[in-house]
Amino acid sequence: MLSSLNPSAVQFLNGLNGVSSRMEAAQKQLTTGLKLSTVSDAPDSVSSLLSARANFSRTEQTLSNLGRVKTEVDAGEQALQGAVSLLEKAQTLGAQGATDTQNVVSRADVAGQIDGVLQQLVGLASTSVEGRYIFSGDSDQTAPYTYNPSLANPVSAYLGSASTRQTAHPNGSSFPVALTAQQIFDSADPTTNVFSSLKALSTALKADDVKTAQTVLDGLNKVGGYLNSQLGFYGNTQNRVADAVNFGQSYKTQLQTEIAGYEDADTTNAILEFTQAQTQQQAALQSRARMPHTSLFDFLG
Repeated sequence: MLSSLNPSAVQFLNGLNGVSSRMEAAQKQLTTGLKLSTVSDAPDSVSSLLSARANFSRTEQTLSNLGRVKTEVDAGEQALQGAVSLLEKAQTLGAQGATDTQNVVSRADVAGQIDGVLQQLVGLASTSVEGRYIFSGDSDQTAPYTYNPSLANPVSAYLGSASTRQTAHPNGSSFPVALTAQQIFDSADPTTNVFSSLKALSTALKADDVKTAQTVLDGLNKVGGYLNSQLGFYGNTQNRVADAVNFGQSYKTQLQTEIAGYEDADTTNAILEFTQAQTQQQAALQSRARMPHTSLFDFLG
């Protein structure tokens, strides 16, 4: 039985198929702009590519979360700035009311203004962002305090909970982003408790008790230092968020470059590969056409 193709013909067709495959691969890269669009294109690179894509998606989500955290932390910092200013105002009012030049009526008027400052501080404690009370800890759908001037103690007990929220850093770590209103304004230490100190100052002035008012006023310096330390927490957190965003953006760019290295076609090389393969194909076909042909009749006679 005679074979339909001799060995040289088989070798020629195999070589021609290889050249055609190179042309098709190069043309595919030029058409899609990708050098890796299916697993078979580069099976050894698929695992690394998928890992880079996953890291890219995670970094994008982390940056999105950090954007929301930044809004919250900025609002917290602004609220604490306002609280520090209000406490300074209360100190100024207290100093005016605790002098011998004031009388019962004027001291009562100053005490009323201090009550107004206290009410404003309770309002700042209820600062909200995107429908969340940022100083209520994990119970962020509940205002941390209520204010009722008709009560002997107008400020309610803390209505929120502890704050366990942390935000993720693109490097894989995490850090806390919030304090509670209880930590900030209603410290367990009476010497640093903003609410009770202002209430004590107001009560002393209403009672025309200058000595007690002066004592409370002296203690407000420590309260002010404590409140500034809480403000410092938000300033430091702003810096940590900014550093995390910068890191994430840099890492995202790095991952984009890595992904492009796996996926994106090198147009110059693809054109060169296509041209070379095309030239080889044409040369092979022309060379084959010039070869002498042998038929069955050449073996007869």
